[in-house]
Amino acid sequence: MEEKKNWDVLSIASIPLVMTLGNSMLIPVLPIIEKEVGISSVQASMLITVYSIVAILCIPIAGYISDHIGRKRVIIPSLILAGIGGLISGFAGLNAENPYNLLLIGRFLQGIGAAGAAPIVLPLVGDLFKSEKDVSRGLGIIETSNTFGKVLSPILGALLASIIWYMPFFAIPVFCFISILLLIFLVKSPPLKEKPLAFKEFVKKIKVTFKREGRWLYAVFAVGTICMFILFGILFYLSTMLEDSYQIEGVKKGIILAIPLAALCGSSYITGKSIGQDKQKMRKITLLGLLLLTIATFSISFSKDIYVLLTALFVSGIGIGFALPSLDAFVTEGIEKEQRGSITSLYSSMRFAGVALGPPVFAFLMKGSHFFLFSSNALICLLAIVITILMIRPEETVKQTWG
Repeated sequence: MEEKKNWDVLSIASIPLVMTLGNSMLIPVLPIIEKEVGISSVQASMLITVYSIVAILCIPIAGYISDHIGRKRVIIPSLILAGIGGLISGFAGLNAENPYNLLLIGRFLQGIGAAGAAPIVLPLVGDLFKSEKDVSRGLGIIETSNTFGKVLSPILGALLASIIWYMPFFAIPVFCFISILLLIFLVKSPPLKEKPLAFKEFVKKIKVTFKREGRWLYAVFAVGTICMFILFGILFYLSTMLEDSYQIEGVKKGIILAIPLAALCGSSYITGKSIGQDKQKMRKITLLGLLLLTIATFSISFSKDIYVLLTALFVSGIGIGFALPSLDAFVTEGIEKEQRGSITSLYSSMRFAGVALGPPVFAFLMKGSHFFLFSSNALICLLAIVITILMIRPEETVKQTWG
């Protein structure tokens, strides 16, 4: 990878880092917000849900627009909007007598901003490089940055909230401003087609893409969703258990939550550097990661011991870190440039759906048997393995586009 392009990728990597911090920082802070604002746990969880739902709905729109007007022209205004959302939420905590509604409005704007920023990163990396090996390495760095944000979020959120509960909201515009500066001065976005396709023609091409490549695309979408569903569901379970069973809170809890995410971060980086342009290797590494995730999830069903849980979560993080960069590479490298933004945005939207579904589904299942909770989710992981084996076959599908 060229030195100049290294700076491009590192600058672009700040975007998923910022967007991840903007959402995940609040997870350890929600109990504090409940007490300070005087709201229920369901109302507090809406600060995460509103953000995620808005992002899910807006991501495909942002991808379509980025295919037509350029990636940076979508990302920079989106970062500005996310920063404004953070300011609204922060000032609501600072000045409003009943801040809850303003907090929701701020989070709503942040969700729109997140939709137009982080998901557009994948096609932008694909646009920057001609070599599939460089694209894979770039995507590995992006996934690592995304995961590093998840590692840092619970610790940083707890630290900022220890100053004052609404401080995490004020941190968001600062992070967005830094990312905007990096994007403006260090990233040169490749030009798109001079005459973008009309909407009807665009839809027609998307339909053709899914008709020709639908088998492996649907499979990658499903497996990516399952990975994020399991990851955030188990993290929610761990966060709840640490407080309820072990009375571990604050920064100490954030550090423990960061353990499996640190494993994910490291394995994502290694995978991104190693997969290159070898589609068979991508598939094999994805299967290895899903196998580790399945075994680890199933092993938790037999014990509530904290050390068993943390060990299994560490292995789960490694497994997901193997799978995600390979899935990113399949989608980004396997789609023509003109549709890349829209297709990868749909993929990002599905991953957001996994993030949104994980905590509430695990919360519901936690009311029942511990064994059933984790054995049933192990079956979902096993389903991801079956989908990968049967539907992601580079020699039959991806080759059609990659030539």
